[in-house]
This record gives sequence, C-alpha cells and structure tokens, in this order.
Amino acid sequence: MDYASLKQNIQDICEQTFTDAQLAMFTEQAEQKIYATVELPALRKNQTGSMTSGNKYLTMPTNMLYVYSLAVINNGSYGYLLNKDVNFIREAYPDPASTGLPKHYAIFDQNTFILGPTPNSNYSAEIHFGYYPESIVTAGTTWLGTERDIVTGK
Repeated sequence: MDYASLKQNIQDICEQTFTDAQLAMFTEQAEQKIYATVELPALRKNQTGSMTSGNKYLTMPTNMLYVYSLAVINNGSYGYLLNKDVNFIREAYPDPASTGLPKHYAIFDQNTFILGPTPNSNYSAEIHFGYYPESIVTAGTTWLGTERDIVTGK
C-alpha cells in the first residue's frame, strides 16, 4: 500500500476529512508505535565502526532504535560486549585512564555508548541494531506498507 491509498483508507474508515498535516502526524505516530513495539527482522542492520584508544565513548549509528549486539573485534576475533547501565560502567571502571579490552557498554546519551573499560588500543566494532526506516509519508511506499499483512492480516 502506498501513502496515497493509506490516506484515503484512513479518511474512509473514519468517515472524516483530515488535512495533509493531520494525516502525516497520525501516520508517523502509528509507524513509530509499531517500530517501538515489534522487532521486525526486516528492519535490522549491521554497521562497523572504530573504538579509539583512550576514548571511552563510541558514537551510535544514526536512526538506531535498539541494539541486538555490540562486538569488539580483536585480531579477527569477535568479543560480544554485555549491555549494562551507565552507573555500572562508572562503578566498575571509575578511572577512565585505566584501559583494557572493552567488556561492557551502556547507552550514555541519545548519540553515544560508553565503554568499560576504556579501550587500550584501536579496535574495530560491529553493531547489529533495529532502526527507524524512512516514513511512508516521505518515501511514498515502505516495507511496512508493502508487507501490511503483518499488521492488518491482509
């Protein structure tokens, strides 16, 4: 289903005419609710990045919704980090100058992970995560609209 059909269906079902802005807001909020509630395998990504020696922070991927796994790659070997709270990281690794191979991570803020311990070398990282795709409002058609049978049963 494309966005034009979706808008018409909403107005037909509600027997009400809405402005484009109202329909866009309703649609985007519905998408966000679905993405935040249901882990859809089709909305899974992986991305590589770099951990920097002496830097306890790692930038999150843009449009990340939730983390499946975060790994540090050391000499070709993957070590999966354990997700903890920031308080745990601060308590377990109180001195950021104390370094080692990271074992834990926490969501520090909306853009950053904090690692524990602080990396003692430059390491590659690989993250698997769920993400917010582009809205049907701006894309015109999306995976969710095309595979609507998951949501509507049709």
